[in-house]
Amino acid sequence: MEKIVKPLEDSLSYELFGIKFKNPVWTASGCFSYGLEVAENLYDISKLGAMVVKGLSYKPRTGNPPQRIVETPAGMLNSIGLQNPGVEYFSKNILPKLRKYDTIIIANVFGEDEEEYLKVGEFLDKTEGVHALELNVSCPNVKKGGIAFGSDPDTLYNLVYKLKQITSKPLLVKLSPNVTDITQTAQACVEAKTDGLVLINTLLGMAIDVNKEQPILATKTGGLSGPAILPVAVRMIYQVFEKYGSAVPIIGVGGITTAEDALQHFLAGAVAVQIGTANFYDPYSPLKVIEGLKNHLNKKGYKHILEIIGKAHKLKIT
Repeated sequence: MEKIVKPLEDSLSYELFGIKFKNPVWTASGCFSYGLEVAENLYDISKLGAMVVKGLSYKPRTGNPPQRIVETPAGMLNSIGLQNPGVEYFSKNILPKLRKYDTIIIANVFGEDEEEYLKVGEFLDKTEGVHALELNVSCPNVKKGGIAFGSDPDTLYNLVYKLKQITSKPLLVKLSPNVTDITQTAQACVEAKTDGLVLINTLLGMAIDVNKEQPILATKTGGLSGPAILPVAVRMIYQVFEKYGSAVPIIGVGGITTAEDALQHFLAGAVAVQIGTANFYDPYSPLKVIEGLKNHLNKKGYKHILEIIGKAHKLKIT
């Protein structure tokens, strides 16, 4: 793993993509807003390894009509519709406030078509204070009948390849789990020279009100997140690491609430993890995971977190 990530002095710190991370615990896009509410009211976000900001489009978006969120067993469904103020507003009004904190800022970007992705990517490549880009490829491609960019390997390859031509910053691709074989879309990204893969985005789901006898969400379906999707995320990380772990770093996201959950991601092959839905009911969960990881390493006698990356692949179940 040292070809991909270089350990630093602290047991949780390392260098990845040429960037020094103080720990491998990040906050996930969409579940931490732009970080300012937490920074100003709860704790110093400098303690985080990185923060992935809420998705950014080229122009402002109002998102979907309500109802947009519904609680489900061991998780939640959301259909926010990627509401955001636009990349220019973010860079002028939000990012300057975030620069005060000593953490890595990763911008999650999306578009309705390839042209919009490229516009956002080009804009952020010139924006000081954004360290890397994360592509949300679960968005529908309006010019191709609404199919998600991340569902078709050829479309995904073209998008990643073109973005790599216009940005010098690390480019991570957040893969959709709503595919038959995630290793195929992972392969498209690897061939297009992505700098990293983020696994996984939300699973498509639905909830129905049995009294009203109709879907609860205004858009009928939404993205399922939370503890319920942990086993799916771990399985997909394991599959992709098995094929491409030596070629590209994997960032794990999906169902992480505790350090034990995060450890499953690491053992499956992730080099970092993102905390998402847990922030809604326990905003201190990222800090608890960081502390839990340190305790686990001490208990097991490991000197560095990198010693356990992908270790589950070396075990044979008898």
